[in-house]
Amino acid sequence: MQLIDLGWDSYFENKFELYKTQGLVPARITRENRQNYLVWSEAGELSAEVSGRFRHEAEGKGDFPTVGDWVAMAARPEEGRGVIHALLPRKSAFLRKVAGVVTEQQVIAANIDTVFIVCGLDGNYNLRRIERYLSLTWESGAMPVVLLNKADLCPEVEERQGEVESVAIGVPVRVISATQNQGLDILREYLQPGRTAAFLGSSGVGKSTIINRLLGTERLAVGAVREDDSRGRHTTTSRELVLLPDGGLVIDTPGMRELQVWGDEDGLRQTFEDIEALAFDCRFRDCRHAEEPGCAVRAAIENGTLDSGRLDSYLKLQKELKYLAARQAMKPNAVEKERWKKISRMARDFKKKG
Repeated sequence: MQLIDLGWDSYFENKFELYKTQGLVPARITRENRQNYLVWSEAGELSAEVSGRFRHEAEGKGDFPTVGDWVAMAARPEEGRGVIHALLPRKSAFLRKVAGVVTEQQVIAANIDTVFIVCGLDGNYNLRRIERYLSLTWESGAMPVVLLNKADLCPEVEERQGEVESVAIGVPVRVISATQNQGLDILREYLQPGRTAAFLGSSGVGKSTIINRLLGTERLAVGAVREDDSRGRHTTTSRELVLLPDGGLVIDTPGMRELQVWGDEDGLRQTFEDIEALAFDCRFRDCRHAEEPGCAVRAAIENGTLDSGRLDSYLKLQKELKYLAARQAMKPNAVEKERWKKISRMARDFKKKG
């Protein structure tokens, strides 16, 4: 297997220069389960784990490899194993905040060129959810494409496509039916050899079914959805990088019922560029688009050129990002963490001597 087939390019070649003299080889993470990894390399598929030093120096979950990452590894092909010593800098990464109250990032997929945001044209259809995915995708550095799946179940396909295009400004919106094998050929323009795409969306939207159709085989498990709310079971339980017969690589991901934001407001500005443009004409630079006089955004809602639900979505995501930034500012920096580690070690040594 050639590295170029796995997405290797001059960017990663330059980043790997440091490790060439250390006897390490490049490998790409294809599957991860509790920091146990499957990787692809020129030595074939190997199981791998991070070195003790790597584990010690990692400050959080985001510092560990995830599906799509390139790593520098000491390979032992005769044993079918390898040890990961370094993580190469990522070209792109789809991030979200981990579930719960902990302020820490989770890397869903790394080094992706395209994010397919999959939405079902059944009970799963939700414009506000699409906006949230778009904001995080723009933040990731990858290019978003919205896939409206299950067209065979929707009598208002053109209307739904128009609604999504109105909120996914400048983003391709494709209508498909994976079960009927309709419209999938248009995806191949994004799945060229060496290019990586991630499929993201809620459970039951058909991500695994789409990938199975692209593979030409029922490799990934799929499940039915509930008729009352169109929710699916978590048939995909872990992320996996899959090589397609024609060259491209795809990452299947479990459905995400909770998608908390991570990053700054760059992705938000790109997703809501219509609101950002209107805001330039507000009377006050710090207009909150509430009750202030001369608010161009509110005027657009009143004259029917802007949907109020879209503004509510924008303000909600903006509030979440500001809250996230405040929580991050409260976290100790690397210097402080190291200082407390030293204090903890000194306390343990003192206790042993006592």
